[in-house]
Amino acid sequence: MDPTLVSEIVRKIAVFALPVIFAITLHEAAHGYVAMKFGDKTAWMLGRVTANPLKHIDLVGTIIVPLVILLTSKLLGGGALLFGWAKPVPVNFNQLRRPKQDMLWVAAAGPGMNLVMALFWALMIQLGIVLQSGFFSEPLMLMGAAGVFINVILMALNLIPLPPLDGGRIAVSLLPRKAAWQFSKLEPYGLFILLGLLFTGLLGMILWPLISLFIGLIALLSGLDTIGLLSLIQNVLA
Repeated sequence: MDPTLVSEIVRKIAVFALPVIFAITLHEAAHGYVAMKFGDKTAWMLGRVTANPLKHIDLVGTIIVPLVILLTSKLLGGGALLFGWAKPVPVNFNQLRRPKQDMLWVAAAGPGMNLVMALFWALMIQLGIVLQSGFFSEPLMLMGAAGVFINVILMALNLIPLPPLDGGRIAVSLLPRKAAWQFSKLEPYGLFILLGLLFTGLLGMILWPLISLFIGLIALLSGLDTIGLLSLIQNVLA
């Protein structure tokens, strides 16, 4: 393999490793934390309400799948819809004080945490700008762009109203009881529907407008120029 290509792959892995791991694992920890606050201590008793990635990492979903996507994208050229998953945090919705209503907050906690992390990484870009030509400036800005991108993707993906995604659980919480029960029957087929959307290209058509919207929001909240942020993200994906 071309040494230059190997160097580029190693650089890309180094830039994306921490943002991917923490985007996925803190998303799950947030579910467990909010569930605990609303009465279900299942995740807390299993040690899952923690920022320790080792408690949440799924070998396939957290490491292998994102790595394969990154490598394939680099070898074939072009960007990629980078995603992954951690071990799902167990939530016993029957233990929540108001199961149907509280489900909304437990489900929303994951995308909410991704929003917080996207803002954190955007601030790391701002720090890199302040450091200007310092030794850590460029790596910090590239890692910040990767962090914004992966968290925005996970936020957009999980807000799709399809059980068992967080957006599906939010929809179940908001719908009238009978409609919610009917809608929740989609959960066993949710993964297959999602894969169907992915392979037909419809998933990208749904997600990219949301991703662009969220990137603009992150730029606004962090004081970054939207065009500059998009350019930096394109640079880290190239």
